[in-house]
Amino acid sequence: MLSAALTGYFTAFSLILAIGAQNAFVLRQGLLRSHVFLICLFCAVSDALLITAGVAGFGAMVEYFPRMPFFLSLFGAAFLLFYGATRFLAAWRGGYEMELSGKGLDLWPALGVVFACTWLNPHVYLDTLGLIGAVSTQFEPASQKWAFGTAAAFASFSFFFGLGYGARLLAPVMQTPTTWRVLDIGIGIVMWLIAFGLIASLGSY
Repeated sequence: MLSAALTGYFTAFSLILAIGAQNAFVLRQGLLRSHVFLICLFCAVSDALLITAGVAGFGAMVEYFPRMPFFLSLFGAAFLLFYGATRFLAAWRGGYEMELSGKGLDLWPALGVVFACTWLNPHVYLDTLGLIGAVSTQFEPASQKWAFGTAAAFASFSFFFGLGYGARLLAPVMQTPTTWRVLDIGIGIVMWLIAFGLIASLGSY
């Protein structure tokens, strides 16, 4: 049981650790101290649901819908290009009065962005339904399998809440328009690199 739980926790944590649209948005909200709890909760619960589906064996759905990765990658790339463009535009325009005053998006627009960052990201499905689901198959009986899945879901909660609330440690640095501009440019570059990677992968589906 302990071995299965540790494997689940560190497998999930290592997959989530990669910089992506979801993590970048959580970091930004954490810096702004804006809707941090709900944003982190949304990300963690979404991951937990997908991990549960993967452990339960629904990762095999790709075998029945072989074009699903293609459409996920296509929609994901389109969203990441758009979101990256908004960050480049914000950096070009400047005017970070809201950020410097600690204000961010209203709740529903913020949830809309994190929804897109989470559920339009094909890597989320590959990591949770695919990889985590595949790793879970080595654990039997069912009690070990669900110990693996529970620990993997807990990794999501610990990571996102750690990122969201830990981001405020960087708040003293984020006190000038220049630092916010650098952050937005960095996020925009990461978003576009991921998008171009997804576009490049379309030919393999």
